[in-house]
Amino acid sequence: MNARNTLNATALTALPLVVGLVLAFVVSYASAQATAEKNGVLTDAEGRTLYTFDPDTAVSSRCNGGCAAAWPPFATAEGAKPASGYSIVVRNDGGRQWAIDGKPLYRFAGDTKPGDVLGDGHGGAWHVVKRGTQKASTSVNFTGYAY
Repeated sequence: MNARNTLNATALTALPLVVGLVLAFVVSYASAQATAEKNGVLTDAEGRTLYTFDPDTAVSSRCNGGCAAAWPPFATAEGAKPASGYSIVVRNDGGRQWAIDGKPLYRFAGDTKPGDVLGDGHGGAWHVVKRGTQKASTSVNFTGYAY
């Protein structure tokens, strides 16, 4: 085998490793950045409104079983790393979900299209994450949000 063939074989052997590392980085980064703001409301990357639930704590989601069917947790990707303002809560079933400022995040199954906020105020315990009176920076900064 000549040097050129050896180099090609080495490159082909390393390619899956390089692709895997790049994909892992992209998935992790995208998961940590998977929120946006639409009309002053925090949304997922698809424009679906994100909610918080009053009985939750910074380390525990109180919405499980049937509740989680109606209020799907905003799940993290495997290996995701929190960005500034985010944390990760481990659920009763072992799943992981994003939290903002220590409050687990959810979508509402009753919101049928991006921009819907039909779950806001539901049962007096569910709230959209809205921009507060403070000015938030254009980067991921949740200081100016109210729950």
